[in-house]
Amino acid sequence: MKPFKSFLNYTLPPLAAGFLYGLGRTLDLTILNEEPHTELRRQFPNLIYALWHGRFLVLIYTHRNRRITVLVSRSQDGEYLSRILSLVGFRTVRGSSSRGGARGLLGLVKAIREGYDVAITPDGPRGPARRVQPGIVRLARETGAPIVPLTASASRYMQLRSWDQFLVPSPFSKAVVLFGEPFFVPSKATDQEVTAYQVKLQRELERITGEADLYCRRQIF
Repeated sequence: MKPFKSFLNYTLPPLAAGFLYGLGRTLDLTILNEEPHTELRRQFPNLIYALWHGRFLVLIYTHRNRRITVLVSRSQDGEYLSRILSLVGFRTVRGSSSRGGARGLLGLVKAIREGYDVAITPDGPRGPARRVQPGIVRLARETGAPIVPLTASASRYMQLRSWDQFLVPSPFSKAVVLFGEPFFVPSKATDQEVTAYQVKLQRELERITGEADLYCRRQIF
C-alpha cells in the first residue's frame, strides 16, 4: 500500500491542478458585489475569506496566486488538497475543528501577522454542511481582520453525492463569484457574542449562495 499511496501523492495533485486550470479557463466568469471588498482592501492589509466547503472549486481558480493561506484538514484527503493548493499558488495550514484545531488556529494567526489573507471553509472538513463552526469567528476576534463571506455557482454543473454536495462546474458554463457583506468581530467579544456572529455569518453565506444560484439559473434562459 505504501508505494501506491506514494504514487497517488505525486500523481494526483498535478493532474488535479491541471484539470483546475483547464476548467477555469473555459468558464464565462462574472464577479458580483466586489466594490465593498475592494474598499475594505484599501483599509485593512489582511482579510479572512469564509466560503462553504461545497463551493470552493471555482474560488480556488479565481483567487490563486494572491497570498492566501488556506486551512486544510490533517486527513489523507487534506494531504492531497494541500499539494494541489500549493501547485496553484496558495499556502496551507493543517488543522480543523475536529483534529488539530488549536494548531490550525495558531497557524492562521501567524499567517495573518505575516501579511497573508486566509481562507476557511467553516463547515469543513466533515460537516455538517453549511453549519458555521466557531473557529473562524475566534480567529477574527484574535486578529482584528474582517470576515469576507464569499461564494460561487455555475449555470451548468455536476453535484457530487458527498456530505457537502460539492459543485463542479461544467466546462464552458457561466460561473459567478459573489462577495457578501464583510463584518468585524470585536476583540472583547464574549463566547455568547461569538455564537451570535456564527449565526450572522451562516445567514450571510446562505443568502449569497442562494443569490448566486438564482443568478446562474437566470443565465440559462
